[in-house]
Amino acid sequence: MEAHIRKTQNDIVRAIEELEGPNGGRFKRDSWIRKEGGEGLTCVLQDGKVFQKAGVAVSVIHSIAPDGMLTQMRAKKNPNLGKGPFKMFVGGISLVMHPHNPNAPTVHMNYRYFELYPTDGSSKKPVLWWFGGGSDLTPSYLFEDDAEHFHKTIKDVCDKHDPEYYPKFKKWCDEYFNNSHRGDERRGIGGIFFDDLDDKEPEKLFEFVKDASQTFLKQYIPIMEKRKDMPFTEEMTRWQQIRRGRYVEFNLVHDRGTKFGLATPSARIESIFLSLPLTARWEYMHSPLPGSEEFKLLEVLKKPREWA
Repeated sequence: MEAHIRKTQNDIVRAIEELEGPNGGRFKRDSWIRKEGGEGLTCVLQDGKVFQKAGVAVSVIHSIAPDGMLTQMRAKKNPNLGKGPFKMFVGGISLVMHPHNPNAPTVHMNYRYFELYPTDGSSKKPVLWWFGGGSDLTPSYLFEDDAEHFHKTIKDVCDKHDPEYYPKFKKWCDEYFNNSHRGDERRGIGGIFFDDLDDKEPEKLFEFVKDASQTFLKQYIPIMEKRKDMPFTEEMTRWQQIRRGRYVEFNLVHDRGTKFGLATPSARIESIFLSLPLTARWEYMHSPLPGSEEFKLLEVLKKPREWA
């Protein structure tokens, strides 16, 4: 998993810099080491020609699992899990891209592997393990062909491994990325999302996760090539900033990954908040005009559609 996520990070960074062009933004590479065990590489591009902010982070954690985490696992995964202590391994890649152009969508992707094993070496096999992740698209303006392309590309991957995956994970994504405090307004137009996935042999699930993560560039780059240079107005940028505000709300109020990161000892705050845009906007009681493009987006966010 570690070798795969590091290669995937390099591939994505290279592709985004190519999209920025020869005079565009470049990623700052920030390597870090966690004193409890583990390391990572956070790549961040800010104020580029195409992207306001883009981040691609890899983390590989080896450490003792915190007691609070074990309590959650007993409640969620295995009530017979022993007292421990246990070691944990977590390897994952996570990214968020926020373009300048309001016609171009924000995107999020995350794939990770978790395992828990005894500290005394009594077993080489993990006592708990699972995969999680997904990818989802968050437009400010809805282009149906973009939504169809994004969903169909990842559906083809899912279908290759299990025909039940896409409908199950698409529904899960629509339910998860939901600003319920806004009256069931989804963050975006979805994609796939899954967690605690252990329904097959780990080698088979790893192949699925590899294919899904390697497909990200096919999902997103063609959309960006169509939208990044489209004309736009100040009013469109204002709406984009309002939608970015909703993005921030979800990540700070509901996102499990944010909560997990903040609960981890020696949490690296800069990496946890990597997903947040440089700028966002909140307006009191803002409501788009019925029939407008902005209103059409809200209709889809409140009633998710099938795209593939």
